[in-house]
Amino acid sequence: MKKFTKIFIFSLAILGVISILSSGCKKSSDNSNNNPPVTTVTDKDGNVYHTVTIGTQVWMVENLKTTKFNDGSSIPLVTVDTSWWGLNTPGYCWYDNNIGYKTTYGALYNWFAVATGKLCPTGWHVPTQTDWNTLATFLGGPLVAGGKLKDAGTSYWETPNTSATNESGFTAYAGGERYIISNPQSHTSMFGYMGSRGHWWSSTPLQTYDDYYTMLLFNDDGAMTISGNYGGDTYGYSVRCIKD
Repeated sequence: MKKFTKIFIFSLAILGVISILSSGCKKSSDNSNNNPPVTTVTDKDGNVYHTVTIGTQVWMVENLKTTKFNDGSSIPLVTVDTSWWGLNTPGYCWYDNNIGYKTTYGALYNWFAVATGKLCPTGWHVPTQTDWNTLATFLGGPLVAGGKLKDAGTSYWETPNTSATNESGFTAYAGGERYIISNPQSHTSMFGYMGSRGHWWSSTPLQTYDDYYTMLLFNDDGAMTISGNYGGDTYGYSVRCIKD
């Protein structure tokens, strides 16, 4: 009887150890699932960007805000409206010439900055039109992709921010643009549309003075999202980088 009791107690002890080890392994696994590693990329200014995988692509979650190309050379800051209009070389600016918009909306760049091929960090690039089309297709097509790309709510978009769910994790904000006003009497540039529009360059050239870009609207769920529209080389748009 004593021998049986000892065996029984020993068996219970073994089961207890197994239970504890099993519980510990499960807890470790659960923590890993709940807190996946955060992937980031850093530009030449030291700005850190988070990334998100959408289908087969890896995108930055924030708009580019670098003031340097990936070779370390500086991108000219252009604040004067008439000077921006006449540019045929790389330039960048902050919306309304207010650096306070940098963290949330990033910088606005002209086409000539994009065309250098040195705007994004090494290993990344300004998306081609094919890249944008691939993104739209994965999200159900250009007629519905906009809502899945836009940040939900009205903190960074005007009401109604149609169909915005941000289910892709792209987290697009309406950062506006720097556009051109040209007539026989004057040529200049102006800032506008923050809250109602977001524009992102494509690196695919279309024709002289015009290049593809992607536009999201506060009152549309995607009809003008990835549509192959184009804008002038001297316009100032946001940039999202995609991994090579």
